[in-house]
Amino acid sequence: MSIENTDYRYEKLDLENPFDVKLVKDFLAKQDFDYNPKEVDCTMIIYNLNNKIIGTGSYKTRTLRYIAVAPEYRESTAFADIVTYLTNLLLETHSHTFVFTRPDKAKLFEGLGYSEIARAEPLFAVLEFGFRTIKNYQNYLQDIKIKTFTNQIAAIVVNCNPFTNGHKYLIEKASAENELVYLFVVEENLSVFPFEIRWKLIKNGIIHLPNVIMVKAGHYIVSGGIFPSYFLKNEAIDLISEKQAELDVTIFADYFVPILNIKKRYIGTENYCVTTAAYNKAMHKILPQKGVEVIEITRKSAGDESNFISASKVREAIKNDNLLIIKDFLPQSTFEFLTSEDAKEIIEKIKKGSGRH
Repeated sequence: MSIENTDYRYEKLDLENPFDVKLVKDFLAKQDFDYNPKEVDCTMIIYNLNNKIIGTGSYKTRTLRYIAVAPEYRESTAFADIVTYLTNLLLETHSHTFVFTRPDKAKLFEGLGYSEIARAEPLFAVLEFGFRTIKNYQNYLQDIKIKTFTNQIAAIVVNCNPFTNGHKYLIEKASAENELVYLFVVEENLSVFPFEIRWKLIKNGIIHLPNVIMVKAGHYIVSGGIFPSYFLKNEAIDLISEKQAELDVTIFADYFVPILNIKKRYIGTENYCVTTAAYNKAMHKILPQKGVEVIEITRKSAGDESNFISASKVREAIKNDNLLIIKDFLPQSTFEFLTSEDAKEIIEKIKKGSGRH
């Protein structure tokens, strides 16, 4: 696809063409970005009328990525043209878009109509644009809010890939200690178990807990994998993980806690995942300042005290065809699903795949 105007020519990249990929990769390397075509759904290039590449931009799902303009063209309209072009493409299929950038670059996007949601200095700012915004999600929370007689209101955020007895134990404990528990289920489909399946397994596993309200997390409570960090090439991985977590927790604290009057957030100790450990640290740092007590519960074990239950161990057992050895890790409803025909496609993906998802 190519569009002409009086100053520039726009062209969509063929992500299967090694020449096109190298062209963008080489250009972005000069801007200190490591371009990875597997991290994008679409990339466009902008040329001047002499066919010199002067800028590029991409998106993944609904998030803008790799927006860059050659230094000599940064005072031109090239940046605005790239962002507008990609945003319009995204809005053809999505109700809103996101961009993650360094805080000092946020004003560039604000000048094009994007609104900042939150930031984690000095690495991240997240902005959005579209027909639906975080206010729409707040309205959803307001609609599902339950009236209580006390301030014993807790929250838990889970992914449940899949739902285990560890998750069940944490939820049951929060349920027993509070009048009401809001259970946010991560909606982003970054896991091998799709959201619809995870939601169903959780619902079946907590049917005996009437004071637990399941909440769709939308696009505002996510796992660390959704935060692009391509523009942080020279930053330490630990610092990136820390700031990604702080950004996510800040959004939760500023936008959701006040609406639902949340006073506690329950979390499990983290023995395996570096990303989750970073989130736990961010919660201890940020939430008490917002009036939310963080209650960290020792991870439940099965049999031997050191045999901590984890969803990653369940996936590993599935991968190795050893589901029976971790049967004690699973609620009956989850085990029945995993041994049914409905789980065959997921099990095949786990056996063929690699990594924590």
